[in-house]
Amino acid sequence: MVERARVAGRGRWTAEPSPSGVASGDREPDPEQVARAIGLRLLTDAPRSRAELGRAMARKGVPDDIAERVLDRFGEVGLIDDAEYASTLVRSRHAERGLAATALQAELRRRGVDAAVAQQAVAQLSADDQEAMARRLVARKLASTAGLDTPTRVRRTVAALGRKGYAPGLVGRLVRAELAAEGELLADEDLPVD
Repeated sequence: MVERARVAGRGRWTAEPSPSGVASGDREPDPEQVARAIGLRLLTDAPRSRAELGRAMARKGVPDDIAERVLDRFGEVGLIDDAEYASTLVRSRHAERGLAATALQAELRRRGVDAAVAQQAVAQLSADDQEAMARRLVARKLASTAGLDTPTRVRRTVAALGRKGYAPGLVGRLVRAELAAEGELLADEDLPVD
């Protein structure tokens, strides 16, 4: 609601905002409300680690003590749980992108997950799980490069799996087996060493 006020000395009336109207929103926002809004908005999009939410709050100028208090509360009510977040990320990234344990640990580290929590989450992948995924990736990569010469196929396959965190020795063994199944024999110098 707009109240009318007389401008001193001029004898005319001007519109002046009431203290309970729209202009009352011009006050400085409460940092705790800002922190909650940032956290809830980001969590609506996708799960996040505590560190990711903390960095987002810091970028928006939320004081550290307030951000910690809001993040602690989010943890108490179950909105954030780095252990569950890490476990879910490991399962999904391994299944969808074929990432190996080393690449998964690096991604968790970038996302600010504690090293012990990351290690525990990555431990859910067995060596057999990782080898089976690597075997599928090798077969897929070699199939997609079937028209190229063998050294190029090997190089591209080893590089692709290396970017996903697989050890060169494992990849070399799997490439050798897959090419042997195709009837192609490789010399030792054509494969990476352990």
